[in-house]
Amino acid sequence: MDRQYVVILHSNDIHSRLENAAKIATYIEQEREHHGSDRLLAIDIGDHMDRIRLETEGSDGKVNVALLNAAGYEAIALGNNEGLTYAREELAEAYSDAKFAVIGANMPETYTGELPPWLVPNVIVEKNGIRIGLIAVTARFTDFYSLLGWDLTDPLEAVREQAEQLRGRVDVVAVMSHLGITLDKRMAEEVDGIDLIMGAHTHHLLEEPLVIGGTTVCAAGKFGEHVGRVVVELMPGDKRPRFHVSCVPTAAFAEQAEAAAIIGGYREAGMRRLSRVIARLEQPLPALAERESPLGNMLAAGLRRHADAEIGIVNTGQLLGGLPEGDVTEGQLHALCPSPINPCRMKLTGKAIRTALEEALLPEFTSKPIKGYGFRGEVLGSLAIDGMTIEYDPEKPPYEQLVSVLVGGEPLIDERDYVVGCIDMFTFHIGYLTLGEGREIVYYLPEFIRDVIAAELTDSKAVEASRVEHWRMVSNK
Repeated sequence: MDRQYVVILHSNDIHSRLENAAKIATYIEQEREHHGSDRLLAIDIGDHMDRIRLETEGSDGKVNVALLNAAGYEAIALGNNEGLTYAREELAEAYSDAKFAVIGANMPETYTGELPPWLVPNVIVEKNGIRIGLIAVTARFTDFYSLLGWDLTDPLEAVREQAEQLRGRVDVVAVMSHLGITLDKRMAEEVDGIDLIMGAHTHHLLEEPLVIGGTTVCAAGKFGEHVGRVVVELMPGDKRPRFHVSCVPTAAFAEQAEAAAIIGGYREAGMRRLSRVIARLEQPLPALAERESPLGNMLAAGLRRHADAEIGIVNTGQLLGGLPEGDVTEGQLHALCPSPINPCRMKLTGKAIRTALEEALLPEFTSKPIKGYGFRGEVLGSLAIDGMTIEYDPEKPPYEQLVSVLVGGEPLIDERDYVVGCIDMFTFHIGYLTLGEGREIVYYLPEFIRDVIAAELTDSKAVEASRVEHWRMVSNK
């Protein structure tokens, strides 16, 4: 028996950096030409889609599926960016053209208790005489997934169950894990029978693999800046496979011509689709990150109405720019508010609100860079509000600048609970931390905050009201 080997190329967390996907396609093509199709397996481990990108937004993810098909991927996992930013029906439609297996062992639907027909718990791929059993699991954001009709199960238990079924039928049990590095380590320690874990979700780059017990753990970072490469080797007399792991930078690769053409075609189609006019503005609606402005006010007011709340609060950094006079299209709104962030409703104490308002006056908060958790802006920004009027004195010390805070004409009471229309990002304790102290939280899915703005733009009274100032500077000097 001669040496047997298979090359696995794994990508993850591309987040619709489509040009990098096109570069990865070039590398996959080169490796396939060198080793042959029977010795090459390409897989993706989730968050390939990201609705920040016009081509993805304008095609409901079809551009991502087309790129995966063209590059010859044979299996993918679902990440939270797929599972939580599209309805189940939209996902089914997106993957209806897939030429690869879509794997999600811990993703039964709520109403059936079973995986949907287009999703499988595992798949066995045979390459060069080596049988590889692939299992995929995704992060368990239960509160969000339940609103979309998913009943996600414990991912480690799902892996354990699938590994037991595969062991004895395959030469390699491999997990495509969209769980993050912490759970990947736990999986390696606690779940028997796993040979290989290829990770994602927390954007970790393991240029050298971790070996925990008999399990090799690897990961290729984020955005398609690297592609993971695992050579699976079986030597005569080996009882278990050997793994040779590396991460290959993609910056030097040219974009594959076919992939670039796919991207261009979907860009044109996306621009046409997102050209639909939502509303017409008689005057511009500016948006500023560092202080109050009309478009931020409109979003805060929309959140308050959407949640049937007393107060609306949102960070102004969610908006990447304002709207000019004239027609407002879906594409404009997507460009200015691309974040896949959802509205929510919560109860907050007056004290928690007051602290956040004080912080919204401080440069260390308004100019604070924020990454992840659905945020697609640059800085946190100040706070846009609705249902409140504030007087403040910037000459006073930090956390003592609020002179007056009125809610519905009455003073804000620290000990009282208020119903607040807000955004899900704050519930992850990001930015203004006291806004993460909310209780009785209700999330609204699948709508995004740009959908809230779109609804407000069709109401002339809401447009007019957005120009009313809620923050007034005063001074005792």
